[in-house]
Amino acid sequence: MNKKNNKNIVIEKATDFDDFLKNELKTKKLKKQYEEFGKELEIAYQINKLRRDKKMSQSTLAKKIGTTQSNVARMESGQQNFTIGILTRIANAFGKELKISIN
Repeated sequence: MNKKNNKNIVIEKATDFDDFLKNELKTKKLKKQYEEFGKELEIAYQINKLRRDKKMSQSTLAKKIGTTQSNVARMESGQQNFTIGILTRIANAFGKELKISIN
């Protein structure tokens, strides 16, 4: 939902990822792509969100996990495969615990 302030500038409300995803998965093409790549994109989104919430640069995160800024950029864009090792280092960099489940 958009709001207008006093100067008629449109301010967009932040979209919750789950709401966005639910809406986007209504199309068959996107649903098929999500089934193939969705988990990687969810992880990418979580990494990006954690980093931004901590006001941390990609370079700083890269140093903490022993990689390069360009690798972090690829991770956040969903263009990088994730190993359990790298996910553990990312979790540790944010003071989090990595939990993996198969449901």
